[in-house]
Amino acid sequence: MKNAIILCSGGLDSVVASYLVKEKYSKLKFLFFDYGQRALKEEEHCSRKIAKRLKADFIKIDLKWLGKISVSSINKKGKYKETSEKDLEDTSKDIINWWVPARNSIFLINALAFAESEFLKNKERYEIIIGLKNEGREHMKDTTPKFLKKINELAEEGTHDGEYKILAPLIELDKIEVIKLGEKLNVPFDLTYSCYVESKNKNKLEHCGKCLNCMLRKKSFYWSGVKDPTLYT
Repeated sequence: MKNAIILCSGGLDSVVASYLVKEKYSKLKFLFFDYGQRALKEEEHCSRKIAKRLKADFIKIDLKWLGKISVSSINKKGKYKETSEKDLEDTSKDIINWWVPARNSIFLINALAFAESEFLKNKERYEIIIGLKNEGREHMKDTTPKFLKKINELAEEGTHDGEYKILAPLIELDKIEVIKLGEKLNVPFDLTYSCYVESKNKNKLEHCGKCLNCMLRKKSFYWSGVKDPTLYT
C-alpha cells in the first residue's frame, strides 16, 4: 500500500477527506499549517484530535510569514465583515475578504517537498490529499479541478523523479454532499472547526456563526438533513 500526506486544517472538508481515504494507505501524515490565522488554536486542536484517532503523524508547519503579508480577515484581528443571508446569494464579493495570497499553492508545495523528501530518504511514496470540494458558481480560484490539474503538472516538472500525485477526493461534491458523506463515515463533526474567527469561549469550540464559512456550514447542515452539533455564539 502507498502512504498519504493529508493537508488537515481541522475543518469539515479536510476531516471528511481524511476519513474517506484512511483505509487506502498504510501510513498517514497530517500537515497542519500555522499561517497566523485567527482560529489557529481551534484548528490545531481539531486537527491533532483527528490525527490521533486515525493514528496519523502530526506535523506542524510554520508559515507565519504568510500571515504577515496577508490582507485577509482570516489573519487580521478585530472586526470583520459579517455574511448575511442575502450575501449567500452571491458570495463572489465576499470571497476577497477571506482570500489569503496563494494559500493552497503554498500549502501544496510544502506537502510536495515532504513527499519528495520521504522518497529520496526512504524510497517511500506518498500521495498528497487535500480536501477541496465543489464550490459552485462562486469559488476561490485555487479550489477548482483546473487548479488541481495545474498543480499536478507543476509537481511532475518541479520534482526530480516526478510521479507525485495530488488528489482531491471530494472535488466533485458540494458542501451538502460532503456532510452526508461524513455522516456515513462516522466523522465526529463536533471535532471540526470551520469558523474563520477564533472562539470567544476558551473552553469550548464555538463558531461565530456570522463569517462566510460559518454561514455556509450552517446552511449546508440544514439542507443535508444531518444534525448540526456546532456551537454558534
